[in-house]
Amino acid sequence: MIKEKLKAILSLFSYRQKVFLLIAGGLVVGLGGLFMYLLRMHTYLTDDPAACVNCHIMTPYYATWMHSSHARDATCNDCHVPHNNIFAKYFFKAKDGMNHVRKFVTFAERQVITAEDASAGVIMDNCIRCHTQLNTEFVRTGRIDYMMAKRGEGMACWDCHRNVPHGGMNSLSSTPGAEVPLPQSPVPQWLQNMMGKKR
Repeated sequence: MIKEKLKAILSLFSYRQKVFLLIAGGLVVGLGGLFMYLLRMHTYLTDDPAACVNCHIMTPYYATWMHSSHARDATCNDCHVPHNNIFAKYFFKAKDGMNHVRKFVTFAERQVITAEDASAGVIMDNCIRCHTQLNTEFVRTGRIDYMMAKRGEGMACWDCHRNVPHGGMNSLSSTPGAEVPLPQSPVPQWLQNMMGKKR
C-alpha cells in the first residue's frame, strides 16, 4: 500500500524534477549534517561539562563551577536539567539550548546570564533532590518550590547560597586567566595533516 502511494506521488514529477529534488534533498541533508557537526551538536547529548564551553559565553561559568565543591560530584546537567524522566531531560535541554542560541544570534544575551523562571525552578528542584536529607530533616527548607519562593512564601536556595557553584559571577570578566578546555577542532585529523604538509 505504501509502495503504491509512493509510486503515485513520484509519477507526478518528471525525470528532471526527480533529479532536482534528489540533489536539493541531498544538499539540505548534507549541509544540515555538516552544520550540526561543526557546532558539535553531538556533544550536547552527553553529560560532559566541557560541552558547555562550546559557546565562549559559558567560559566563566565553567571556570567558576570547576573551582567549586560541586565540580567533584555534579555536572552541569545535574543542576540545570530535570531528572524525572529522559524525555523531560532532553526536551528541556533542547528548549533551553535553542533559547540560548536565539539570544546569542540576536545579541540579546545579558552581560551576566541569570536563570529564567523555568530554569530557576529546575535548578531549585535539583538542589532539593540532591540535598534531600539536609532539606527535609535538618533545616526543612525543601518543603517549598521556586514559585512559592518567588511569591514570598519562603526563600530560594540561592538566596543564602548565592556563590554556589558559580561564585563571584558579576560580569564576563569575573574569571580572568581561567583555564577551560578548548573545544576540539571540527576539522578531521587527516585534513589537518594534509594542510600541514602543504605549508
